[in-house]
Amino acid sequence: MPATLDFEPNDICVLQFRGVLQQSEFKGLQDELARKIDAGAKPRLLAIVENFEGWEKGADWDDLDFLFSYSNKIEKIAIVADPKWEVHALAFAGAGVRKAPVKFFRPNEMAEARAWLGE
Repeated sequence: MPATLDFEPNDICVLQFRGVLQQSEFKGLQDELARKIDAGAKPRLLAIVENFEGWEKGADWDDLDFLFSYSNKIEKIAIVADPKWEVHALAFAGAGVRKAPVKFFRPNEMAEARAWLGE
């Protein structure tokens, strides 16, 4: 499975993406995260992008329901990925559009990403 979501203590939600991200799979992760938020979580997202090949072509990536419904309930988003994905990943995460700060980290900066999420 190229995309997973795990919940850690202190509302840390770890998203991992590998291969080609399928829109239906991403929607499932959003639904799971929405249930956690509805239960009172204030998630701090850690997106780990490894061996990533991009987003499913031809899929409807324009569905902004999750962004509008839950964007203000996410505390922070840290993205750890190869620098070649930085611009695309920040745009996909809604950096500059959502209230939560979004920050990019290189793969060797995992400790820094986790520390930033904990601040």
